[in-house]
Amino acid sequence: MNSDKKTTQPHEPGHDLHLEHEDPTIRFLHRVIRVAVKILAVLMVLVIVWGIGDVIFVLYQRLTEPPYLLLKINDILATFGAFLAVLIAIEIFINISMYLSTNVIPVRLVVATALIAIARK
Repeated sequence: MNSDKKTTQPHEPGHDLHLEHEDPTIRFLHRVIRVAVKILAVLMVLVIVWGIGDVIFVLYQRLTEPPYLLLKINDILATFGAFLAVLIAIEIFINISMYLSTNVIPVRLVVATALIAIARK
């Protein structure tokens, strides 16, 4: 076991976007994609915060209507849907941040997030 060998994490071939590509055009395009992903990460955080604010506002609205402090089953189901939407947004943010930290598109995590979204429907 040589300690001077570079260890890399195993990943699925074809799902990586490294900045060390030999073609300068591809290198430039990979940089553009990374900037786009960073912008998406910032926007996703804003969506998560907005979603949390929406859940709080809807709960406050429903709890302050007569009968006070009681939720109907439809209100509870709508609240669960809003919670799941925020959780899905958090999973998408994790996908984005994982891509930024590893240069590999996390295909399994993307599929898991898609399954959560499908289960929500």
